[in-house]
Amino acid sequence: MKLACLVLACMIVAGPITTNAALSCGTVSGNLAACIGYLTQNGPLPRGCCTGVTNLNNMARTTPDRQQACRCLVGAANSFPTLNAARAAGLPKACGVNIPYKISKSTNCNRYVVISL
Repeated sequence: MKLACLVLACMIVAGPITTNAALSCGTVSGNLAACIGYLTQNGPLPRGCCTGVTNLNNMARTTPDRQQACRCLVGAANSFPTLNAARAAGLPKACGVNIPYKISKSTNCNRYVVISL
């Protein structure tokens, strides 16, 4: 019974969050997995990385989705101590994708409420 109450409480709290943004951090990181060597080890920019960046941009069409993707990117950036900040900030442009913010460890994702494509 306690477990059922806990699950119900989690659903009530997480429900509004998950209904607004369809993108998960797993989806974001899966699309950007090919970029890790480029961002952390100064490797070449693989085609698969840009494919993932483009796919992610195409999936994140709504403001909640874009904000969620941004939060996932910030979280991922903070999880890599060897992240090349300049390469991370320039990744969308290097892949021909335009987003209205720089990917960094300190990006305020709530600031980007109205996002144009």
